[in-house]
Amino acid sequence: MPTSETVTSPKAADQVTGLDALELGPKADKGALAGRVWRSAWPKLLAITIAVLAWQAVVWAQWKPEYLLPGPGAVLTELLDIVSTPDFWSGVQLTLTRALSGFVLAVVIGTVVGVAVSRFAPLRAAIGSLITGLQTMPSVMWFPLAILLFQISESAILFVVVIGAAPSVANGLISGIDYVPRTWLRVGQVLGLKGVAKYRHLILPAALPSFISGLKQGWAFSWRSLMAGELLLTVPGALSIGVRMQNARDLVDAQAVLSYIIVVLIIGIIIDALFNVADNAARKRWGLISN
Repeated sequence: MPTSETVTSPKAADQVTGLDALELGPKADKGALAGRVWRSAWPKLLAITIAVLAWQAVVWAQWKPEYLLPGPGAVLTELLDIVSTPDFWSGVQLTLTRALSGFVLAVVIGTVVGVAVSRFAPLRAAIGSLITGLQTMPSVMWFPLAILLFQISESAILFVVVIGAAPSVANGLISGIDYVPRTWLRVGQVLGLKGVAKYRHLILPAALPSFISGLKQGWAFSWRSLMAGELLLTVPGALSIGVRMQNARDLVDAQAVLSYIIVVLIIGIIIDALFNVADNAARKRWGLISN
């Protein structure tokens, strides 16, 4: 006969007890997925509808000739023709490869700088304001220096993308670390967490919601910097989205220009939605928002 000490309830093994249950909040409900998707989607669909109607109203008002400002129907037809070509998807792949490469490098640099600044007070006093200044500087200001350093090349574009995104990542991490509860730090000290282990198991997980916000902002800066770079710098043989848009502008093809603008907008919205999913998951995990 097994004793009462050896009998374990299956439900008890799945429950989070003690202080963890208080801090982490309830688990997310797996049901009602369709309802949550609809509640999230309908405001966006309404905004798109209003924007298209306003666009069509401006076209009907004949503010500009239709060859300069075509209507939504003509642009949609052109967009469908563009996305049906293999060359278009190769351009999208090139642009996304540049964006992801620059963003990953910016995350690495921004994380290292953020941890260093938050850990050493003299370093924060020295470069804290500089990081914010770099974050607010328009990315287009870096292109003359990038061209001087790397000529017209992939490295020049990567340089501008990284320097545009890394300060936002660093500031997001610094803000998250600053708002880690002092009680948690004292508990970590009692448990013997020091050095890398302290950051790995306590500080960085606690700063995760703010860090994700910094990553989201960093992506926005890197995406904007990349689009500016592709419009200003034409690397030979690299037919990216920006280069194709610039070629359409040279040919006074307003339908193609607007089509590429829509493509860039759609990619930005998709990436933003992915960051929102990660942000909501982190906030629910820490009990900052309800399910």
